[in-house]
Amino acid sequence: MADSSDEPSGVGKGTSLFISYARADRERVRPLADGLAQAGYDVWWDALIDGGAAFAKVIEDKLEHAAAVIVVWSPTSINSDWVRDEAAHGRDRKRLVPVTLDGAEPPLGFRQYHALDLSAWNGRPDSPQFASLQRSIAALDGQAHNAPALVSAPGGQAGISRRTILLTGGGITLAAAIGGAAVLKPWRSARLRNAVAVLPFANLSGDGSQDYFAQGLSEEVRAALVRNADLKVAAPTSSNEFRDHKDDARTIAGKLKVDYLLDGSVRKAGDVVRIDATLTDAATGFASWTQSFDRKLDDIFALQREIADTVAGALLTRVAVSGKAPGGTAVVAAYDAFLRGRALFNADAGEQSDRSALARFDEAIALDPKFAAAHAARSRSLAAIASKYSPAAQIGAAYGAAVEAAHTAVALAPNLAAAQLALGFAMLNGFLDFKGARPAYEQAYAQGQGDADVLLMYAYFASKLGRGDEALEVVRRAERLDPLNARTFRAEASILLIARRYAEAIAAAERALAMNPALSSARSYTGTAQLMLGKNDAARAAFIAEPLKSVHLAGLAIVEKRLGNESAAQAAWQQLVASYGDSASYQQAQVLAQWGRGDDAVAALERAHAARDGGMASILGDPLLDPLHSAPRYNQLLMQMGLA
Repeated sequence: MADSSDEPSGVGKGTSLFISYARADRERVRPLADGLAQAGYDVWWDALIDGGAAFAKVIEDKLEHAAAVIVVWSPTSINSDWVRDEAAHGRDRKRLVPVTLDGAEPPLGFRQYHALDLSAWNGRPDSPQFASLQRSIAALDGQAHNAPALVSAPGGQAGISRRTILLTGGGITLAAAIGGAAVLKPWRSARLRNAVAVLPFANLSGDGSQDYFAQGLSEEVRAALVRNADLKVAAPTSSNEFRDHKDDARTIAGKLKVDYLLDGSVRKAGDVVRIDATLTDAATGFASWTQSFDRKLDDIFALQREIADTVAGALLTRVAVSGKAPGGTAVVAAYDAFLRGRALFNADAGEQSDRSALARFDEAIALDPKFAAAHAARSRSLAAIASKYSPAAQIGAAYGAAVEAAHTAVALAPNLAAAQLALGFAMLNGFLDFKGARPAYEQAYAQGQGDADVLLMYAYFASKLGRGDEALEVVRRAERLDPLNARTFRAEASILLIARRYAEAIAAAERALAMNPALSSARSYTGTAQLMLGKNDAARAAFIAEPLKSVHLAGLAIVEKRLGNESAAQAAWQQLVASYGDSASYQQAQVLAQWGRGDDAVAALERAHAARDGGMASILGDPLLDPLHSAPRYNQLLMQMGLA
């Protein structure tokens, strides 16, 4: 029998709790730690839990003697060896109290244990969900009625009666950072069934030229649902994989990781449209509801809101999306032109398609000058044309027009995430203005939490600023919303590469390529990671397969040099310079840095900066530029860009 000093005698007032979590989740865990401390527990949590090569003595001691080990599962912590070790320790001592953030699935070895889903907890320690957590703690030693009582303050709110908190790191309190109706039950059934995918609506008009309308309607309904914070809505790229699906509802829902599918069809004739919509419960394969809507086109906006409200009501028994979308229009012809332009832009079929999209957005703006979403789309089109098709002498003017269009969109609809995103993108890629782009990206991120594309672009931006942990957490949220989009996993590979987590970067890139073998840049991330790991032959194979020619040539110039193939290295270099000239100055700098020609590499970066080379946005974390970090001119350039 163990000595009484080895195990806690009971779980009640003054009980010692150990919170195990990933450092990237620190700000989200803080309300939980504060709430438990206010409730009278002695709480220990370590802001450096992911660091180091072995358990620190103090961590081991606190973990060994804690009455309860609260493990906070999240998309980040499930990949943390530290959190897994601590969870195993708590499990083996029968002191494990697992909770989840965002409904993250615990890793293998822990899924058979009961978990509390706190994905919608309001942060209040007097909530029923928090009481469930206290009962779970108390139940470890059969003390279900001895959990510390909250001290009530006037007005019924919990008073602050703080016990000892041992903190080795900071953090800010976010009252609603962890949320949900928490119920003690196995993880899979504890999660609120609120995830929905809007599949592309079928065009039954018999006119292929009307496909854009059906597609646009499904996207608008999806956008309306995204505005409901209580719903998790799959992103369009993943949903659109099933445009012509023949799979059953359970199969599709399993691939998209959702609970419900919204499917529909559109028949458009003249100024009248009929929409049939069906919400299918993936658990049963049966329709939760089905409904037909007949409207004139001048009522199409009300129809979109009606469909979205009906879906939300069917899912959550309440509606929170009935307000008008920010940045929209009441002019049907303008909306029609906007949908046509968006279909052309999303097709990404080359210069003619992009310029035709721009013309459609211009048409929409001419019909409704206050149509903010059209101004934002115009900005993205101008930026794409500037980066892909404009001669060097015209790039500045094209990006300037993109910034102007984005400013107009922001002025018309400050709460439109697409407007803020367009502004940040144009300022960063057109003018390399990190400082100026940052507020726009932050605004877009705050407004577009349910939009996978917003999360994806914000993750890129955060990574380029050196905020790797945050970038990784955000891109993995985008992956949960858009699990079949290769671009999200390519972004994860880029972020992991910048973080010098090379093996993980290779795995993420391979996952992206498994979804889309023609994806550009992903193989270059693999090549660079293999290069940094000293696996030159594997790096060479990856660079050979890279379809983006300038990156392909730069990678070969580097790896052939490392392999001692001087003539092959020089041939790749000469082809890079001859084919791209100053437009590939950034790639030339990477080669020169790896060749040990530091001064020439910095000079190439200076040329790239002067030419507004978009590659310069990645300068801060690029491992191929590591040899330049001690060069004064290199650091002066970082200062000039606002990165140092």
